[in-house]
Amino acid sequence: MNSMLQDFGEALADRNGYQLAKTLSPSLPNETLRAIFKSCNAHDVKLMLQRGIQRGFPGMNKNSSDEVQAWVEVYHCYWKTIGEILAIQDSATNGKSSQWAQSSWTKVYQNWHEMLNVLIRGYLNSAFEAWTIPCLYVAGKHLRVFAIKADMERNSSSSLDTGGASFEDDFNPESEKNKQLEDCARQLNRVFNLCLSDRSPLEESRKWGIYYVINLLFKTYFKLNSASLSKNILKALSAGRGDMPPLVAFPKSQQVTFKYYEGVLRFLEEDYAQAEHHLTEAWNLCHKDAVRNKELILTYLIPCHLLTTHTLPSLKLLEPYPRLQKLFLPLSNSIKKGDLHAFDLALLEGEDEFVKRRIYLTLERGRDIALRNLLRKVFIAGGFEEPKEEGAKPVRRSRIPIAEFAAAISLGSQETLEDDEVECLLANMIYKNLMKGYIARERGILVLSKSGAFPGTGV
Repeated sequence: MNSMLQDFGEALADRNGYQLAKTLSPSLPNETLRAIFKSCNAHDVKLMLQRGIQRGFPGMNKNSSDEVQAWVEVYHCYWKTIGEILAIQDSATNGKSSQWAQSSWTKVYQNWHEMLNVLIRGYLNSAFEAWTIPCLYVAGKHLRVFAIKADMERNSSSSLDTGGASFEDDFNPESEKNKQLEDCARQLNRVFNLCLSDRSPLEESRKWGIYYVINLLFKTYFKLNSASLSKNILKALSAGRGDMPPLVAFPKSQQVTFKYYEGVLRFLEEDYAQAEHHLTEAWNLCHKDAVRNKELILTYLIPCHLLTTHTLPSLKLLEPYPRLQKLFLPLSNSIKKGDLHAFDLALLEGEDEFVKRRIYLTLERGRDIALRNLLRKVFIAGGFEEPKEEGAKPVRRSRIPIAEFAAAISLGSQETLEDDEVECLLANMIYKNLMKGYIARERGILVLSKSGAFPGTGV
């Protein structure tokens, strides 16, 4: 406890918010947490905290007295939380009973939630200055962690308890599945509004904490499978952007995370051009050694490129990411070759992961590119027309029987298609501007443009 209070005093003297936030971290080594918790009991912990914290406020006045009391409440909640965490660990390792068995991640969450409430109240009452904002980072980050653990613990225990039939007429178990995480989202929203509504001058404003909180909210909404709620955050941010610091003034880690989620949200709205823009910015800002983050960005950037520019990832790009190689290389190879059957198999093999990442429907559209490449091969294989004049520049055959395309599609997909189905596929390719030409049904041919029959392919 004394060591923690000494670190608190040093952080206060230096006005170092990140150093101050470290004293509230529940992820310190177990020996440190145990030493803090064992240094006092529930009866005298507040008195001990008050004496230690007061030492950091020489020459106290009314304002500093209010701040002392606020910090005492914060560290008291912190002390109770680490007591519950240690009790859970002891119960798991030693099988202790009685009071140890009563500890749970729900209690940890409740105590941490109480600490966050004290912090919010302190900022609203002007007890805490803006430089202490990193304390909100620690509180918000671990509130989400504890909420997930509490929900997992409750769901696992309830699945064991309900061995037989259960009555569900007036109870929806799904509504309880993420109970704590949903509450966590509401608390993080309070923190977001706390930062957004600050009217202090920028140099001492809580607005400097807003992107960290937004990123936590994005992660929470995606975990809850409620990504659409993120739009409300972006709307509120856009409305208050006039007196906000520019995004480039924030740490790069926050910029990358924000741009990544903004890109994914645009991706889910099928605004692939904007999604590509935001994801590319995230990719360019991402640290070269952040392999996991780059992999996540590429998971959405590759399908964006496929639809917007019809480009495929190279082997060199995917080399550091074995999981992405497994997912995207079979699709890429089949698209390049125009092998429709191989494309269908690759899509089927990675279906679970594609659906989980919400990219299945986007990748499915890549079949049009594979079909375009197959039709392009038929066009190239048709050769050149006989020159009308000697020495004239050779021109590729542009009137191709639909039967030739039908044969190629049947071979490529390993399915037999009716003539009407083939014509429908060709008409779609023309409509989507993947091929230039028109169908002459009465003659059973496809007339292709003599200049740029397949836009963007150089043929």
